[in-house]
Amino acid sequence: MNRRKVLLLVVLLACIAAGIALMPRSLLSLNALQHSHAALAEGLSRHPLAGVALYFLLYVLVSALSIPGAALLTLLGGSLFPFWLALIVVSFASTAGATLAMLASRYLLADGVTQRFPGQMNTINAGMARDGAFYLFALRLMPLFPFFLVNLLTGVTRIGVARYWWVSQLGMLPATVVYVNAGRQLGQLNTLQDILSPAMLLAFALIGLLPLISRKLMARFIQQ
Repeated sequence: MNRRKVLLLVVLLACIAAGIALMPRSLLSLNALQHSHAALAEGLSRHPLAGVALYFLLYVLVSALSIPGAALLTLLGGSLFPFWLALIVVSFASTAGATLAMLASRYLLADGVTQRFPGQMNTINAGMARDGAFYLFALRLMPLFPFFLVNLLTGVTRIGVARYWWVSQLGMLPATVVYVNAGRQLGQLNTLQDILSPAMLLAFALIGLLPLISRKLMARFIQQ
């Protein structure tokens, strides 16, 4: 690794540490978020445009640096903003953050990611070579694959940035809708597990598998 990459990596790690240290305490737990909601809503009513912009930038930062708190931020957006505004802001902010994380993996962390996750990289490379964007779409929908790990692993593949953006945004959209809608009942939630039931997780997994199954069936039909 050359000196420039080492310097950029140090800056990246420093940003992650700073982001965690400076994260508002109201975003660290569901209970704290519920207690801080009234004050946050009042501040937003006084400065609506600045509030939306600050929320967007904070969400991009959390997503890009893989700092815990994206789910709580999504709930907060659903509780503070009108549904469609929250959905649009969260969708673009989460996708921007994911894309920045993917680019960091591609240009700064590629060697480390390949050495740390050799088995997963083989699986990802095989899936991307076989199914392309459909495979990434399935990964985004399936809750078994952590958000940050998908960003890191796909960054080492050859997928283009534009394709990565729109496939990721589309694949993350169903879960975003669920969490934004749940934010409208923020005061009634006891745990984050109340949002995604086992049946809903299974539904997301099936939706993610549908494009892959359809692709295979179409390939067999053409070959016949």
